[in-house]
Amino acid sequence: MPALVLLGAQWGDEGKGKATDLLGGSVDYVVRYQGGNNAGHTVVVGDQKYALHLLPSGILTPECTPVIGNGVVVDPSVLLSELSGLNERGVDTSKLLISGNAHIITPYNVTVDKVTERFLGKRKIGTTGRGIGPTYADKINRVGIRVQDLYDESILTQKVEAALDVKNQILTKLYNRRAIAVEQVVEELLAYADKLAPYVADTVLVLNQALDDDKVVLFEGGQGTLLDIDHGTYPFVTSSNPTAGGACTGAGVGPTKISRVIGILKAYTTRVGAGPFPTELFDEDGEALRRIGGERGVTTGRDRRCGWFDAVIARYATRVNGLTDFFLTKLDVLTGWEQIPVCVAYEIDGRRVEELPYSQTDFHHAKPVYEMLPGWSEDISKAKSFSDLPKNAQAYVKALEDMSGAPISAIGVGPGRDETIEINSFI
Repeated sequence: MPALVLLGAQWGDEGKGKATDLLGGSVDYVVRYQGGNNAGHTVVVGDQKYALHLLPSGILTPECTPVIGNGVVVDPSVLLSELSGLNERGVDTSKLLISGNAHIITPYNVTVDKVTERFLGKRKIGTTGRGIGPTYADKINRVGIRVQDLYDESILTQKVEAALDVKNQILTKLYNRRAIAVEQVVEELLAYADKLAPYVADTVLVLNQALDDDKVVLFEGGQGTLLDIDHGTYPFVTSSNPTAGGACTGAGVGPTKISRVIGILKAYTTRVGAGPFPTELFDEDGEALRRIGGERGVTTGRDRRCGWFDAVIARYATRVNGLTDFFLTKLDVLTGWEQIPVCVAYEIDGRRVEELPYSQTDFHHAKPVYEMLPGWSEDISKAKSFSDLPKNAQAYVKALEDMSGAPISAIGVGPGRDETIEINSFI
């Protein structure tokens, strides 16, 4: 029962879509297990570029069954729009499965997200405003709407009423907004029922039976380790668990069935939204990384903050996820630098710290301690094996591997599906 988890080992945007798509031809199921349409993957197939927001990257591989697990929050309008866009481009989406236990992002969740973020002003978290956080909050508060509720109008109405009892009080009395009508929300949600019905399934049963039948299942995390609600740079995090443990709860598969955990590392570091970022660059190097790397959020459209590689957070990701392998992406972006700084530790109040500090205060004050590695100027986009890389590029990869605590089993040398060096097979 080969079950693999593939997740971001930094703050997200590491290139998980490319890695998942690369494995797509070898796996039977690709499962999104958390997050919503606040995550984005760009996958390049030939001369075609696909921007995926909610759908698993396996949707682009005909032999693969893509699954949206119970841990995901689903905006029906976004999902149907994404499916329609792929169908228009000739992609078969009929094999998609959606957990009936996945929670629905309702119109009032989106409203609450946007007005709350504006209300916070300078203290805002930097959310995407797509209703993700409020939907997870409803889930925990036990007033959430699940996909299965779309097929029982009575239950749906009762649940919407319960959710709006409090939310309308907050919207009208705190934010001076108009109350939201229960009937309007119910009518809008029911309109999605027939369109989603062909995809809805007991995905927990499907996935466990697949593993029992020795099918290969790949669990794909959105965002990244440092955005995990429990293990990330709280409170500047997402509302779910992108770390490896989230695959078990978000898909309904026991931890004993997970055979490999692959962390995606960018050859430098980026993040979107507010929060601490020790290696962030505000100079021409940062702008060059942003420009060459095309660092703009697939879902948000926001420029990503850019900085040098941080081995401290890579080691942390290895530890909290139990990583067995790394997939290093965007190595080609670093071509042309004479020397490349790598953060090997932090300085905090005059102390050298080599592991991620658990204290939020310490992390906010962390200053990077850099080690300089020699760069390269040769084009590496055509490299097919590790030995094809320039010696300095090889040394850079080996240094990152030694610092990060897990073997680098694949290297991305360009955005295309075929621009990857595979050192060790993941399956």
